[in-house]
Amino acid sequence: MKKTITQILSITLLLSCVFTLSAQNSKDKYDHWAIDLSAGIHTVGASLSPGYNPSLFGQGSLGIRYMLNNRFGVRLDLGYSSFQDEAALPFKSNYYRASLEGVVNMGDVLKFHTWTNRFNLMMHGGVGAASLNITEPTDNGGDPMMALNFGITPQFRINNRMSLFLDFSSLIHFYQDDNFDGGPNLSPRESNISLFNTSLGLSFALGKNKQLADSYFMEEVVVNDELEEIKNRLAAAEKEIEVLKNKELAATPNQELIMTELDERYVRKDEADKYANVVTGSNVDFIRQLLNSGYINVYFDVNKTRIQDGSLNSVNYLKQFLIDNPTVNAELIGYADETGSEERNKTLSQNRAKRVFDVLVAAGISPARLSYYGGGEDKSVTEDARQFARKVTFKLK
Repeated sequence: MKKTITQILSITLLLSCVFTLSAQNSKDKYDHWAIDLSAGIHTVGASLSPGYNPSLFGQGSLGIRYMLNNRFGVRLDLGYSSFQDEAALPFKSNYYRASLEGVVNMGDVLKFHTWTNRFNLMMHGGVGAASLNITEPTDNGGDPMMALNFGITPQFRINNRMSLFLDFSSLIHFYQDDNFDGGPNLSPRESNISLFNTSLGLSFALGKNKQLADSYFMEEVVVNDELEEIKNRLAAAEKEIEVLKNKELAATPNQELIMTELDERYVRKDEADKYANVVTGSNVDFIRQLLNSGYINVYFDVNKTRIQDGSLNSVNYLKQFLIDNPTVNAELIGYADETGSEERNKTLSQNRAKRVFDVLVAAGISPARLSYYGGGEDKSVTEDARQFARKVTFKLK
């Protein structure tokens, strides 16, 4: 039996290594490969002689995971535990295991993306082999056994590439001859839940996309839903462009006058007959000047990348100007207010510019005519005018 279990361990490791070394060839926008690193506490559920009470601390694991898609994957899981008791009956032992597991993204199954893009839930389970090595008071030379591992893993997405997780796992052992303290196991052929592991860890995406597969779907669906909603609002705004005013962003009477002037001077091509020859070269230059001077911006709420409803008209002006002037390109520059760290503001400002970019592309503007970047904190405004720092400005080329 010992030889059989050793062969199971060898085959498990061999298959996992072959799978791990296979090349990733995918056009997906997420990375199929990920590493899970964790450490925490363990509790012995069985196979412990009376009077022994090992320490809770001393277990960790390394998982090499491949997601076949957003929902299902496989993982090679390597674990280690150290048991010791320095009380009246001292002992020391080391536990090693390797298992091949299936992984299910329950957050995708349960549609977590409908209410959050931060929290997720994974489940895993598989079979492998383990070895219990007693070092004190005697050396047992290793006790190989079969191990079933299953658990549940809540996740919190830190960013696209990294997630924090808390894992609760149970290990069931078969053919365990020795107890964890070195004493004989009186029921070696009966299965028992030998270990409970509670671990805190991090998952890292491996690949050029820098995007975990298990968190990609919830992020992508939320973005797509918002884009679809924004496209619908843009269509409605385009139909009412002559009467809609950007009242939320009209900081001064002068700005409202500029918006009125923009409505009167700039018309769409499909209205050319109605406004014969109104769109002249001078008017195009006037519109370009207004956009480049920062009079027409897109604004956001605190720590958000969702475009304010009052700013949809501004996006529509730029969209229509680019449609009417196919040789003009636009640069989108995102900004944040002075709150938060410099790194956070840089990322937030770039994500805001990217959101406007996505909306314009979804509205029919070629991505080759657009570029974007994050300008970080807008230092041109004071603390009392933070709402005007959370924006995206335009530069026409």
